[in-house]
Amino acid sequence: MSSPGLAFASSPTLSITSPRQLPKSRFTYKHLSQLKSYSTQTPLRVIAHVDLDAFYAQCEIVRLGIDPSKPLAVQQWQGLIAINYPARAFGLSRHVTSAEALKLCPELIMQHVATWKEGEEKWSYSEDAFREIATRKRVEKASIDEVFMDLSAQVHGILMERYPELRGPPPYDDPSEYLPKVPTTVLDWKADALVETGEEDGEDRDPDWDDVVTVLASEIVRDVRKAVFDTLGYTCSGGVAKNKMLAKLGSGFKKPNQQTVIRSRAIKHFLSDMKFTKIRMLGGKLGDEVVAMFGTDKVKELLDQPLEQLKRLGEDTGSWLYNTIRGEDHSEVNPRTQIKSMLSAKSFRPAINSFEQGVRWLRIFVADIFSRCVEEGVLENKRRPRSINLHHRQGAQTRSRQSPIPQGKPFSEAILFDLAKNLLAQVVVDGRAWPCANLSLSVNGFEDGITNNKGIGGFLVRGEQAKAMMSSGRSAMIGGEPPAKRRRTKGNIKSFFGPPSDTKRDFEAARKVLMGSRESTREEEDDDDDNDVEEDDTDEFGAPPLEEVKEQSCIQMPEKEMYIPNTPPSAQPQNAVDTEPPETHEDDTVEAPRLPETQQKTLDTFLCVRCNMRLSLGEKAEHEDYHFALDLSKEMRAEDRSVPNTMQAARATPVSKPSKGRGRPPGSGRSVEKGQAKLAFGRQS
Repeated sequence: MSSPGLAFASSPTLSITSPRQLPKSRFTYKHLSQLKSYSTQTPLRVIAHVDLDAFYAQCEIVRLGIDPSKPLAVQQWQGLIAINYPARAFGLSRHVTSAEALKLCPELIMQHVATWKEGEEKWSYSEDAFREIATRKRVEKASIDEVFMDLSAQVHGILMERYPELRGPPPYDDPSEYLPKVPTTVLDWKADALVETGEEDGEDRDPDWDDVVTVLASEIVRDVRKAVFDTLGYTCSGGVAKNKMLAKLGSGFKKPNQQTVIRSRAIKHFLSDMKFTKIRMLGGKLGDEVVAMFGTDKVKELLDQPLEQLKRLGEDTGSWLYNTIRGEDHSEVNPRTQIKSMLSAKSFRPAINSFEQGVRWLRIFVADIFSRCVEEGVLENKRRPRSINLHHRQGAQTRSRQSPIPQGKPFSEAILFDLAKNLLAQVVVDGRAWPCANLSLSVNGFEDGITNNKGIGGFLVRGEQAKAMMSSGRSAMIGGEPPAKRRRTKGNIKSFFGPPSDTKRDFEAARKVLMGSRESTREEEDDDDDNDVEEDDTDEFGAPPLEEVKEQSCIQMPEKEMYIPNTPPSAQPQNAVDTEPPETHEDDTVEAPRLPETQQKTLDTFLCVRCNMRLSLGEKAEHEDYHFALDLSKEMRAEDRSVPNTMQAARATPVSKPSKGRGRPPGSGRSVEKGQAKLAFGRQS
């Protein structure tokens, strides 16, 4: 490509005004040096953009082994999301439905996207998936079908090999000295689609170093596209230019499976006949605003507008637009960062209406996300997320809940599912959760995992045992999790109310999830000391678990006569009750009094604004008691949290908690413990 017999004078003794001086380039040694460092300011910069042709459709063609010349479309429910080029020849686009597409192209092959089905643990392909939108969701695939490549430094290296005359220092060691003239008048562009300059013989006249670096980059892109096809069977289109904006426009200029080169001398002609709405960042609201303000969508007509007129859009926006339509773009090509978040979502048509339905979909979301986390290396502790988020939409209201993901345990699908279920339970307990139109789950904050950790036991042993520990990376002295402590269970507030409705069951299911999550967390934090004081049970909202509302005297129970210790049963009072109630279990219930039959059958209802649920008038009183109990329990818990920590140990003693009279002396108003007696003190005068 270069002329081997032509050398360049670079002696510092050669005068810049010498008549023997060879013709010079328009570019300097400084520009050449900047090329090596990926500088966005050098005019020799060269960027490539490679775009896979109809990528989703190509993936299905390769997966199914279909002839690429046959028309194929990828279907999602009733719409099309990808169409290959043979199908586009029939006038198909992503705006038509699957039924309309078959009318335009009867031979069209339609492949539905992979989906997760409710109740199944693995995603799959199904020909009838479009008929089951209510029970399936699309598999979320993280795919990249395009890439920018800054080839500046690589091209600089090739320049130094092919043109050794550029290796020497600049004349007079002055980087502002111009480079020597290119030692050739012909550049080989091979099969590239070369954008015209709009001038006669403008494509071949007087090549300079910017043309040379562009043709070298074009060779690299051609090799990349060939390697992709030979290895994966996918065709790509490419664009080569001096910045990202132009390279992207070039890759879409000639499709499919072609390569377009936009040299600096051709930029003005290339952009002038183009609609600026095709340029990145100008295809949306900003583009519409520019069209409305200046009455045109053509770059050529917008070039006539002075900078001050464009600044009517805003100081920064106007300056950016002024440079963009002239082909100037100094944005960097950032190396692809690792995935920071993953999301799985579903819009429900019709909406879902129960906690049980929501949990079933969460299981699908978790399986979807976990499978992608495995691809990121979570099982090898290469990377793992730090938080999990749930988004819930009911009508026009969207609510979000977030929770940290425990970092001290192996990452698992079970952990994710428990956390997700707990977040949904929080939304349900807050009320007004149904009907739910959209539900989504995401994990965020991916970080690199810590590897080669050694247990502390490795520092406390010697000899062969220590060597074995160091080689395995784990300490044999560190066993599994300690057995969970057996905890006392208590009565359930639902035993004081009537048979639960469907809405109540949904609410109770959510509360049970929250309580179970809290119990699990608390048991893990407890140590093995049997003398520990039992922790204060409060949920995320400051309210006690429903089982404790009875114990806190939120409901007034009928008075009973006191059980007399060490007294035969025949001598006990008729209505006596033991001062120490027997142990109860979660499954224990107390049958509620039945409502009169006529009242049970009434059709009159009332709306509870707090639950957003409609109940019969016969349930109104007990439902109001239900909310009263919850409110009172929250209030009492708030008061308990204000007590100094030194008083917390006293809660280990089974005493009743007065709801009022916080200013009374300690011990006042408390019942007598077993085996104790009250002492009477006379009032001192």
